[in-house]
Amino acid sequence: MFAWGVYGGAIKRAIAALKYDNQPQLARPLGHWLGEAWLTSKVAAGTKNLTVVPIPLHANKLQQRGYNQAELLAQSFCDFTRLPLRGDGLERVRATEAQFGLTASKREENLAEAFCVSKKFQLRRQATPVLLLDDIFTTGATARAAAQTLQQAGIPVYGLVAIATTRTNPDATFKSKQ
Repeated sequence: MFAWGVYGGAIKRAIAALKYDNQPQLARPLGHWLGEAWLTSKVAAGTKNLTVVPIPLHANKLQQRGYNQAELLAQSFCDFTRLPLRGDGLERVRATEAQFGLTASKREENLAEAFCVSKKFQLRRQATPVLLLDDIFTTGATARAAAQTLQQAGIPVYGLVAIATTRTNPDATFKSKQ
């Protein structure tokens, strides 16, 4: 797991504006800064063969918001890093309760069977490991649920990148089981 910053202050306000105040243009600089930090990190060393897959929104949430903030972040991240983007990699097939305010165990329950690998992604066999991308990393429940879905389809997952984390040691909370 790799995060650009800690979820607080200006980063927290920017993510909130991106998600809840109809400010999709904020994804461009945030994704760029995430990409810049990723490329200079030890975690990214030697990882040129990754495909970026953003965490999807359920169709109802996508219609309500008008855009998927993780996909917009991923577009900017990929523009900067030159990694290929597969916005159609995962689908959120079950509407889930907002994760905010849920306990860690309730988050896991909430996301059980929430994702599936898209038909397009399954048909075009993935040759490189996936790098998941999301806006915030809290308990790792979303990342684990998405990674598990991909891995059950035989698609390797390298890890997750996020704009921000609430954790001081995110590596202890999300490990991809390759």
